Amino acid sequence: MPFTPEQLARQKIDAILTASGWAIQDMKDFNRNAGLGVAVREFQLPAGPCDYLLFIEGKAAGVIEAKKSGVTLSGVAEQSEKYMNALPDHLAKWDTILLFDYESTSDETFFRDMRDPRPRSRRVFAFHKPETLHDWLKQPNTLRGRLQSMPQLNENGLRDCQIDAIKGLEKSLGEDKPRSLIQMATGAGKTFTACTFSHRLIKYGGAKRILFLVDRNNLGDQTLKEFQNFEPPGSGHRFTDTYIVQHLHSNRIDPDAKVVITTIQRLFSMLKGEELAEEDEEESNFETWANNQGEIPPIGYNPQIPIEMFDFIITDECHRSIYGLWRQVLEYFDAHIIGLTATPSKHTLGFFNQNLVAEYPYERSVADGVNVGYEIFRIRTRVTEQGGKVEGATFEVPVRDRRTRAIRYTKLDDDMEYTATELDRSVTTPNQIRAVIQCFKDRLFTELFPDRTGEWVPKTLVFAKDDNHAEEIVHIVREVFNEGNNFCKKITYRNTGEDPKSLIKAFRVDPHPRIAVTVDMIATGTDIKPVECILFMRDVKSEGYYEQMKGRGVRSIKDSDLQAVTPDAQTKTRFILIDAVGVTEGKKNVSQPLERKRTISFDKLIDQIAQGRRDEDALSTLAGRLAALDKKLEREDQERIIETSGGKALRDLSNDLLDAIDPDKIEAMAEQRFGYAPAEDKILIIQNELIEVACKPFDDPKLRQLLKDLKQKSDIVIDDITTDEVIGAGYDMKRAEERVKTFKDFIEKHKDELLALQILYNQPYGKQKLTYAAIKELTQKLTDPPHYLITADVWQAYKRLDAAKVRGAPVDQQLTEIISLVRYALGMDDVLEPFGSKVEQRFNLWIGRQKKAGRNFTDDQANWLKSIAQFIGANAEVTTEDMMTIPVFADKGGLLQARQLFGPELDTLMNELQVALVA
Repeated sequence: MPFTPEQLARQKIDAILTASGWAIQDMKDFNRNAGLGVAVREFQLPAGPCDYLLFIEGKAAGVIEAKKSGVTLSGVAEQSEKYMNALPDHLAKWDTILLFDYESTSDETFFRDMRDPRPRSRRVFAFHKPETLHDWLKQPNTLRGRLQSMPQLNENGLRDCQIDAIKGLEKSLGEDKPRSLIQMATGAGKTFTACTFSHRLIKYGGAKRILFLVDRNNLGDQTLKEFQNFEPPGSGHRFTDTYIVQHLHSNRIDPDAKVVITTIQRLFSMLKGEELAEEDEEESNFETWANNQGEIPPIGYNPQIPIEMFDFIITDECHRSIYGLWRQVLEYFDAHIIGLTATPSKHTLGFFNQNLVAEYPYERSVADGVNVGYEIFRIRTRVTEQGGKVEGATFEVPVRDRRTRAIRYTKLDDDMEYTATELDRSVTTPNQIRAVIQCFKDRLFTELFPDRTGEWVPKTLVFAKDDNHAEEIVHIVREVFNEGNNFCKKITYRNTGEDPKSLIKAFRVDPHPRIAVTVDMIATGTDIKPVECILFMRDVKSEGYYEQMKGRGVRSIKDSDLQAVTPDAQTKTRFILIDAVGVTEGKKNVSQPLERKRTISFDKLIDQIAQGRRDEDALSTLAGRLAALDKKLEREDQERIIETSGGKALRDLSNDLLDAIDPDKIEAMAEQRFGYAPAEDKILIIQNELIEVACKPFDDPKLRQLLKDLKQKSDIVIDDITTDEVIGAGYDMKRAEERVKTFKDFIEKHKDELLALQILYNQPYGKQKLTYAAIKELTQKLTDPPHYLITADVWQAYKRLDAAKVRGAPVDQQLTEIISLVRYALGMDDVLEPFGSKVEQRFNLWIGRQKKAGRNFTDDQANWLKSIAQFIGANAEVTTEDMMTIPVFADKGGLLQARQLFGPELDTLMNELQVALVA
C-alpha cells in the first residue's frame, strides 16, 4: 500500500532528526531519558496528540508540527501553540510552556524560540542538535535578547564611516533582521570594521562562533592578518591573544575557534563531504566557476557541520559570493548573514532584503581623506579602435597553441580580419601592446607624474585579458623600459616557479617589481596601497567589477610607507587610471572622478564659485581639490582654515559640496520636509538650499585668499624645459640683501596690525605681554605667499651680510626665534643669537637682582625657576595650566608642588619672569 503524503513527510523528518542526533520513539517505546534528545511521536497532550514532542535531558522542551510537502507553514505556528501552552502538571518540563517550536514539511522547516524578545518563526535548513538546544536552555538569555542590549560603542580609533557601520549593524541585529548589508568604499576599512563588531558580538552578544567567508585564499590571508593585528579598544592585547581565529586549509573546524575564515569554495566542498585541493580555492573566474559546474544537486544535511555551527556569517565581497550554488551555502546555516561590499548590485540588495545598514561611497571617502581621487588618461591606437588584418593566405604566420604556448608557422585558408573585441583573444598583436606601453613610458614623467625625478616608475598594476595576454605584456614592458625581470612580474593563478602570495607581498612592500600584470587575481580585495597607476588593457562589462578593479588604486598611504617603495614620491594625493581599451566609456552607474574640470585653475574655480557658479561639475571639482589640498597641509595650516571659516575644516567644506550634489541626500531631506515621494520642484528647492549653504563659506574673501595662498604654498612648479650651465659659483649676496629688506618691510608694514609686532615695537611692555598665539600668528603671516619668509632663511641672509654679528643658528621649529630676528632688525639688539641664549643671560641677571634685593631661593626653588625660564624661552609665556600638563613640570610634582614651594608668590613670579626674559 503506497505511503500517504503525510507519511512520506514523516519519514523524511525522521531521517533529518536522526541525522541531527535525536532518538525517535513511538509512545509504546517511551523513555524520555533514552538520550540527551528524544523525539516522541504522537504524544498525547491536553490539546490532543502532537506530531513530535521533544525532550531535552528528560524534560519536555519543544514540539514539531509536521505537514505534508507543499503545505504553507506561516499559519501552522498557531496550531503548535495549542500544544505548547497547555501542558499536564505531571509532565517533566523545562518551563510552564514548551520553549522550542518547529513546523516542517521536511522540504521546508521553520523554528521559533519562545524566549526571544519577539518570538518570530524563521526558516532553518534542518533541526538543531539536542546539545545545542540544551546549551540554549542553560543560558539566562537568548542571542537575540542579548543583541538588544549591546553596550555603547567605544569609538576611539574608529573612522566615522566605521562607527556608522557598526551602529547600523547592531541596530539591525537588535531588530532581528536576518540579513544586513554594509557598503563601504574600498580602502575605508571594511575588515577592521568586521574585526570590531566581531569582537563585540563575541564578548557582549555571546556569539559561539563567527564564520568569515572569502572567495579567494589570499583574501583569507589578509583577513587573518587583520584579526591577528586587531587590538580591541581598552583591552591592552590583541584579539588572537584571547580568541582562536582559524584560517581553514583542511576540512576540520577547530571546535574552540571563535572566528573561522575560509573560502566559500572550501565550505561548499565540506558540506558535500568532499576534499578540496588548495589550488582550487584560487579559481579566478568566481561566478563562472560556479556556473560552469552544470546542474549541482542541492546540499544535504551534514551532521559534522550542523546548521547551528555559526551564529553569524560575514561574507566579504558579497556582491560576488551570493550567486548560484553559493547561495545555498549561506542559507544552510541558522545564522545572521552580514554582507560587506564596496559595490553592491541590485542582485546584492535583493538578497539582503534591501537592508542596507550603512552606506559609504567612494566619493565621500575621497572628501574625507580616507581614499584618494583619480584622473583618467585615455590611450587610443588604430588597432584598438578599428581592429586589423592578418594576411594569412599569402604568408605563413606564427600561431601559438593556447595550452602549450608552442609556436608553429602556417598559412591560413584566407586573410583574417579581426575586430577590436577579438584583439588578444583570438589574435595577439604585440605591436599594439608595444604602442600602448611606449606611450605610457613616454608620458609618464611629462604628463602623468611631472613632479618626479624619473628614477622610479610609480607602482603600476596592469589588467590583462587572460594569462597569455599577461605573458605578452610582461615581456614587452621589460623590453620597452629596458629593464630586467625584477622590474615587471606577472601575478596570476597560473604562475609557475614563483609563489603568487610572495609576489603580491613584494609588490606591496618592496621597491621591485615596479609593474605587476594580472588578470583578476588581485582585481578585488587585495590591499596594495602604493599603487599609483592602473592600466586597463582589457575591457570589463560588469560595472561592479570595474569599480572593484579601479579600487586597487584608491587607497591612501602614509608618506613614509610610500617613499619606502617609491623613494622619489612625496605623497599620494591621486592615482592615474590609464584606459587603453575604452573601459571607462559607456558605463552609467560608476563612480566618477571628483576632478571634472581639469582645465580651470584652483584660483579661478574658487572665484567662480564666489561669483555664483553652481553647476555640478564645478562643485565636484572643487570638492576634490579641497580634499587633495587637505592631505598636503600641516596641522597649523588646517587649524587656520577652521578659524577663518568659522569652524569648518577642509574636509567639512568638501563634504558639504558633495552633499549638495548627492541625489540620495537631497531626496532624503526633501522627504523629511515635504513627505514621501516629493515632486521635482520640491527636490529642486532642497538642492538649491544645500548648494547655497555649501558655497556660502567661499563668499568670504579672507577664506578664498587663504585657500589660494595655501594651495600655492603646497605646490612647487618645476621648469624642466629650460636648459642651464654653470658660469660662476658663490653665494648670492644680492638675494640675501633682498631677503633682509623684504623682512624689514614686512614688519614695518604690519607693526600696527599684528599683536606680536605691536608689543615688540612698543617696549618696554605695558600691560600686554607676548603670547605664544601672537608669535604663531606672526610666523604664519611671514611664511604665507608672496613673502615665504621662513625664520631660518632670514637668519641665514643676515649671516651672509655680516657673519660677525650673528652667533649660532635658530632652534628648528621653535617659534620664539622670531623675537630675536625682530629685535635685531629694529636695532634693539647688537647681536643676533638664538632666543634661548638671550633668555638664559636675562635669567642670570634677574637672579642677581633678586639676591641684591635680599630675595633668596632654596635649591628646589632655583631648580623650578630655571625650568620655568627655559619653558618661556621656547614658548614666550607660561601658565598654571602648563604646570599641570607639560612633562617638565608634571615630573617635578606639577602645580601642587610649585604652590607648595612658592606659596601665593607663584603667579607674581611667573609674570615677573615673563616680562624680564621676553622684553
